Amino acid sequence: MPELEKDRLTKAAGVVSGATLLSRILGFVRDIVIARYFGAGLYSDAFFVAFRIPNIFRRLFAEGSLSMSFIPVFSEYLVKKGKDEAFSLAGSAVRLLSVILVAVITAGIIISPVIVRLIAPGFIDDPDKYSLTVSLTRIMFPYIFFISLTALFMGILNVLGNFAAPAFAPVLLNVSMITALLFISPHTGESARILAFGVLAGGFLQLMLQVPFIIKKGIYFWNKTEIYHPGLKKIGVLMFPAIFGAAVYQINIFIGTILASVLPEGSVSYLYYADRLVQFPLGIFAIAAATVIFPSLSRQASENNMAAVRDTFLYSMRMVFFITLPCMAGLIILREPIIMLLFKRGAFNTQTVRLTAQALLYYSIGLWAFSSVRIIIAVFYALNDTKTPVRIAVISLLTNIVLSLLLMIPLKHGGLALANSLSSMLNVILLYRALGIKLGPLDENKLKKSVIKIAACSVIMGVIVWMVASVIMPAGNISFSGLFLSVSCCILTGIISYGFFSYLFNSNEIKNLYARARRDA
Repeated sequence: MPELEKDRLTKAAGVVSGATLLSRILGFVRDIVIARYFGAGLYSDAFFVAFRIPNIFRRLFAEGSLSMSFIPVFSEYLVKKGKDEAFSLAGSAVRLLSVILVAVITAGIIISPVIVRLIAPGFIDDPDKYSLTVSLTRIMFPYIFFISLTALFMGILNVLGNFAAPAFAPVLLNVSMITALLFISPHTGESARILAFGVLAGGFLQLMLQVPFIIKKGIYFWNKTEIYHPGLKKIGVLMFPAIFGAAVYQINIFIGTILASVLPEGSVSYLYYADRLVQFPLGIFAIAAATVIFPSLSRQASENNMAAVRDTFLYSMRMVFFITLPCMAGLIILREPIIMLLFKRGAFNTQTVRLTAQALLYYSIGLWAFSSVRIIIAVFYALNDTKTPVRIAVISLLTNIVLSLLLMIPLKHGGLALANSLSSMLNVILLYRALGIKLGPLDENKLKKSVIKIAACSVIMGVIVWMVASVIMPAGNISFSGLFLSVSCCILTGIISYGFFSYLFNSNEIKNLYARARRDA
């Protein structure tokens, strides 16, 4: 890959990562506030199940299949047919999507009781929990409208080279939810419902943030255009298989929620909080990398430049492994102190910390797979191949269901998390093998050497962090400031030791980052 292209991708990934970092930090603040108010019980279980319903629609249809199918076609129109025709496609997509979303939301609000029965069958025996979950689901269902249009606008802006505005949008959702819970709910006594309205307001704000940037790019959606554009057919052909292929992790999480609803109360919440911690490195690095490379891969595929596609893919994989493997080691070793630091207050007690840490351990094992699949899937969809990821997704989903049913008996909610990790690993292995056949010979030796070095440095770092933690981490009750300093010291030790050994092992990834930093200095 040319150095200029590497610089452009690295810089864009830095912008997206920075915005995602801010969003994730605010997301943790949001979860801390929710944990303090609700702990792990009736209200938290009801809210998280209800929130997961529009979220799964968002990730399956909006950020998942819609983005994966729209960006390659929009890029192809820009390359081959020019800006005017591409912008006409975008206008038609907005109009048609709006009509479909209104119908989906109306139906969803009407059949919310049925949806809750399907995804949380364990709630039926608790009338209060079931009723609250249905109510919250109805409040939050219109969120799908705002976030789906936001995802479409994000795809347009990403292709046109604007990554900052789309990346900062999730910040507004977290700000809205925090504001609703801290400053509005105390005056109403309806904390769960006010929080649900905060989700709705956050979706609206995210959409409004994109509009000025869309207009600045010269796309005026109020201009007359047909509701149906020929390019929409190609988007539709790609979109429906993409629903499964691009969102296996989220579907597996969803399956875990269904099964967790029949386990002891709090199981849904343990999985939610653990997943949020895994989503931190996943969102900052893996999703950021996939977001940035997808438009480039689509452009390269439209130009039939397969050599560039292979180079972009391998470069992205090496960088994702470079970040996620040490994060995986850190989460495994520091899981309980991190959960205590973030959530142990109010209704979130020591028992809740221990049970959440069990889920985090099993989720962390699969972090490298959750991250890798984002990159591999992006390549398939850039090549307009939706069938292969779907076939492999079906295998992964069936594996997850079987493993979940087997492992939830001895390990309870921890077994659900472990099943997700194992099925995701299988998904990555099968996808990588299929991609090698499709793209032709990959420079696997270079990737293997990098992964071996990264894994070795991560293990050494993990041992050092474990030793430091065993010395400085106090046992028993500890003040927030003492815990904060201890965890911060361990994390800083991990960063320094990982950087040092990466340099010592002559890692190409640390060289690339260092060279980029010097050019920006």
